[in-house]
Amino acid sequence: MSTFDPDALECLAAIIEEGGFERAAQRLSITQSAVSQRLRALEAQVGTVLIVRSRPLKPTSAGQLMLKHAKMMRLLRADLEKDLKELAPSSTGNGREEERISVAINADSIATWALPALDALAQGGLPIEIITDDQEFTHEWLREGQVLGCVTSLGQALRGCKMEPLGAMDYVAVARADYAASHCPKGLNAHNFHKVPFVAFNRKDHLQHEFVTQSFGLPRVMLKQLFVPSSEGQVRAVRAGWGVSVVPELQVRELIASGELVNLAPRHRLGVALYWHCWNLSSDVLDALSSALRQAATHSLRTGKI
Repeated sequence: MSTFDPDALECLAAIIEEGGFERAAQRLSITQSAVSQRLRALEAQVGTVLIVRSRPLKPTSAGQLMLKHAKMMRLLRADLEKDLKELAPSSTGNGREEERISVAINADSIATWALPALDALAQGGLPIEIITDDQEFTHEWLREGQVLGCVTSLGQALRGCKMEPLGAMDYVAVARADYAASHCPKGLNAHNFHKVPFVAFNRKDHLQHEFVTQSFGLPRVMLKQLFVPSSEGQVRAVRAGWGVSVVPELQVRELIASGELVNLAPRHRLGVALYWHCWNLSSDVLDALSSALRQAATHSLRTGKI
């Protein structure tokens, strides 16, 4: 098997992650011409095109495999750096900023339990890059080899990966107290949900629909929706009186307790099971990531039947 130039692999990763040759050159502190030369050399060695020169740039199937290989090499170097620091604590290491350890985590987990789980690793110098997406789509980043692990609602292991359940995140429907009093004084039900706007994350967010259909036993619903692509932003919009939103109970527990927000359907909740998927590799760094997320999920997420 051929041995691939680590600089060329990092160049490929930078082009894909940064979305272009110019930004990749800036990140790697080399010229744009050097970026093109490294990519051409790698494509010549592999024997096929690795990037489709489109807008936006996209990796080919071979490019995705090489990107995954590049990230595996990063993981091996991160493991080596960790081991060397343990042998020589005074060593500062020679890791490069561009060699990021990437994971995909859904926005609601980032806004509630997942970020504190990574505090110790980040403070210890691990160059973490968190990519956010809807929990139904984070696994696509792992499938394409762009991250080494993901938190997702997908309960089936991907090829070459291992999976473990984390627990369930409970979602509730909330609104500002005065908004609830004027628009749905008796709470949210099957007869009035269509009269209020729901604040959703984006067009891929199906939680609002799922909550209404499951809570009220409806086969299909049409909702008036506003879109705010931020978990914190959704809550902020609700607090400002924009409408109703189905959000993690963890995120609004204190606001409900204080009376600022009202749980509009206290008898109903939507439980979303979350799973951690990662490459099936022997790695201290990967084990540390898995352990940190597992422990945090144990303290924050609900276990048992959804």
